[in-house]
Amino acid sequence: MKKRILLFTILLVPSLIYLFMSTGSHHFMHLPIYYPEDVKKIMVEGKERTDTVYHTIPPFKFIDQNGDTITQKNFENKIYVANFFFTTCPSICPKMMFQMERVNAVTQKTPGFMMISHTVNPAHDSVAVLAKYAQLVHADPKKWMLVTGNKKDIYDLAIDGYKLAVGEDVRAPGGFLHSEMMVLVDDSKRIRGYYDGTDSSQVDKLMHDIKMLRAEFETKRTDQDLIQKH
Repeated sequence: MKKRILLFTILLVPSLIYLFMSTGSHHFMHLPIYYPEDVKKIMVEGKERTDTVYHTIPPFKFIDQNGDTITQKNFENKIYVANFFFTTCPSICPKMMFQMERVNAVTQKTPGFMMISHTVNPAHDSVAVLAKYAQLVHADPKKWMLVTGNKKDIYDLAIDGYKLAVGEDVRAPGGFLHSEMMVLVDDSKRIRGYYDGTDSSQVDKLMHDIKMLRAEFETKRTDQDLIQKH
């Protein structure tokens, strides 16, 4: 009987390890990368293979709720979530910013993670207005930046960078049209996910995917450290 148990264990353990490696900590491998822009051929150890170049978020420069200048350098080697809103929005923004506040609360102790919310009404949403709004949603400026700036720069970043609709529209509630989507961006400035910011189940998925992306980031950093040591 003991020999049978031992044999069963020997046969079972490798299967369990394989199952864990396939569905556990390496599940992050299934998180997509959006907008492939080019495919190029590269040589790896004397063999030719293809490598896809993906769309990345372009450089930007805005002002946050503290009056500090914020650029892409603030997000260097960081995973972050971005969205667009305005403080006087009477429709989707309160729901969306409540969900952003949920993400903020859950990720307070998550290293290498940040959030940024861009106003689509910079004429009204000054630094002072954003500072007051930041207090309402408990936005720590070190982790969650509410930014304003040149309207064209904000709109160009939304449309060309995050691939989201934005614009002035007298027919829209509050006079502005903007997407309800939250965008997950990785440490290479690539878009990894879109989530309906008014849907709590979608935001739950976002928080799950943040963990997956963190695992991917840590694995990549470990691999880079091993390469440098050798």
